Amino acid sequence: MRAALERMPGPVLAYCQGGNRAARLWALAQAGSMPADAILAAGRTAGVDLSALGDHLNAAPHVPQPATGRPGARRFNVVIAGGGAAGLATAASILRRRPGIALAIVDPSATHYYQPGWTMVGGGIFTPEQTRRPEEGLIPAGATWIRQPVAGFLPEAREIALEDGTVLSYDVLVVATGLTLDWAAIPGLEETLGRNGVTSNYRYDLAPYTWQLVQGLSRGRALFTQPPMPIKCAGAPQKAMYLSCDAWRRRGVLKDISVGFDTATPALFGVAAFVPALMAYIERYGIDLHLRSKLVAVDGARRVATFERATEGGSERVEQTFDMLHAVPPQVAPAVVRSSPLAGADGFVAVDPATLRHATFADVFALGDVAGTSNAKTAAAVRKQAPVVAVNVLAALDGKAPVATYDGYGACPLTVERGRIVLAEFGYGGRLAPTLPLWLLRGTQPTRLAWFLKEKVMPQLYWRGMLRGRELLAAPRNASGA
Repeated sequence: MRAALERMPGPVLAYCQGGNRAARLWALAQAGSMPADAILAAGRTAGVDLSALGDHLNAAPHVPQPATGRPGARRFNVVIAGGGAAGLATAASILRRRPGIALAIVDPSATHYYQPGWTMVGGGIFTPEQTRRPEEGLIPAGATWIRQPVAGFLPEAREIALEDGTVLSYDVLVVATGLTLDWAAIPGLEETLGRNGVTSNYRYDLAPYTWQLVQGLSRGRALFTQPPMPIKCAGAPQKAMYLSCDAWRRRGVLKDISVGFDTATPALFGVAAFVPALMAYIERYGIDLHLRSKLVAVDGARRVATFERATEGGSERVEQTFDMLHAVPPQVAPAVVRSSPLAGADGFVAVDPATLRHATFADVFALGDVAGTSNAKTAAAVRKQAPVVAVNVLAALDGKAPVATYDGYGACPLTVERGRIVLAEFGYGGRLAPTLPLWLLRGTQPTRLAWFLKEKVMPQLYWRGMLRGRELLAAPRNASGA
């Protein structure tokens, strides 16, 4: 009973017909770790008299032992749940620092995607094939790849359960599962994706359809949407719109296309310093902007989108016909995380925003889209988070407190036209955090240099740098700020 209570996630239900046997088992399991008076008081509160157990409740103090894993469990020093950008970058950074540790990456995917490139696919700049590679070739040397989905987190026992029934035991866990695109949250959207003019750059298979629609549209109405936060890459819905408008402008048909942008956010962008440059393009392209407006239903056959828009007195529902609809769904933490002891009130993993260590479990860290932090959920954020987590994981293995901190850095290259980008870089609280000196690149203005970085440099930095544990301009800061 004691082992079960220590190993299983709570609450634990112990059953017997009258409740006495279950209560006595619980009481004996607490002996030595809970004062006898407290055990007796808990019994009285539950209506059970435990006094007959007498001296058995005064057992020698019970000292919990380090997790060694249940019989048959596979044991690792570090288990990383998720083999996307966050999981691979963290694994590579850990193994570069300490090659000999036992590290497992748990992820069933055979293919790895460079998701920041999907906007460029939807704009006709990249091919889909440029944004994918086999996962096998990206697993760091020295890591064990376990091709299974995670079925459950058992942090009290330092274990995770896999879909096939396998149990993995760990000293330190890193959660990097990403988030879930909740297409079904908008009635009618999921069943019409990829047809009836409905698309989204948030899926590999749909980004080419975006470009197909842009090329085929010469007149009519094109709608672009953004759901409530949090979402991955909050600028991506706008990027799709700007690149589409620029393509129509170059073809001379923009004047015949009515473009609308409905965003659930209260402002065009979350950091005020970048809004003026973006508003200039809203006006340049003649975009009908609606703030505090979210997509709530799609009728693909009729080509009608329904929006719920805030008004002074509450809200109203508005139907809009369309010839093209670029839709972005609400986004939530994966179900396996939301239902676990690791989740905070918002469903994402509850972590300290600086050290990225779990708020309750000192041997658990999280990063990337699944982390419950206020930073932008972007690959650029992961590039800075991964070394921090790597250093702090190794400190935890050594029995030490976290020694590195993350400042909330994120970056969003806003592709306002083909050849120019507003490179938004910022940290916690909207603090501007430019990487390059302002005389070279001023992120609040559209520049050609930022486009060059997005098109040529960033993909290589991702594939050859970040995923390999090379921390160019991403060295972690220690807890003292140095």
